[in-house]
Amino acid sequence: MIRVVLAEDQGMVLGAFASLLDLQADITVVATATNGDDALAAVREHRPDVLVTDIEMPGRTGLDLAVELNRLGDRTRVLIVTTFARSGYLRRAVDAGVAGYLLKDAPIGELAAALRRVHAGERVVSPELAVAAWDAADPLTGRERELLRAVAEGAGNAEIAARLCLAEGTVRNYLSSAMAKLGARNRTEAARIARTRGWL
Repeated sequence: MIRVVLAEDQGMVLGAFASLLDLQADITVVATATNGDDALAAVREHRPDVLVTDIEMPGRTGLDLAVELNRLGDRTRVLIVTTFARSGYLRRAVDAGVAGYLLKDAPIGELAAALRRVHAGERVVSPELAVAAWDAADPLTGRERELLRAVAEGAGNAEIAARLCLAEGTVRNYLSSAMAKLGARNRTEAARIARTRGWL
């Protein structure tokens, strides 16, 4: 029996996934969560074989969960199921040690098959995403991503400088570099482009 924790912030989707997976003779959903923090707690409590999680959720994201479980040496394998067909997300998922990455519009049979393969130690990626991953490399440095995340949260240059212990001029330089790489007219547009492409 493959023991699964489901993490999804949309209640209707979460309920549908749980019901459909429970119809599989060899899969049981041992817990569900609607945010990343509850998902981590559920994994620690139930020690499932696989965590099936969305990317964008309140609290920790699905990618944050994968990174944290890796850091803890947890043996639970992570399968991302998301609406985001973005090469940037896929690259970050692979870096985080995610075992599978599927799109939500896949048939439930495909999700069940992916769960079985992930449980067996394989890696599974939606074909559309595998193709997309070759299309766009992330041009941003780690520091540029960090600053653009702060911009996306609404922080001004002075606040970012104080938060990251940088000079305001340095913040401006990093943001100018990021804007140039992304072809953005301003810092807000740069943050939006980077998020849309899955690089934040």
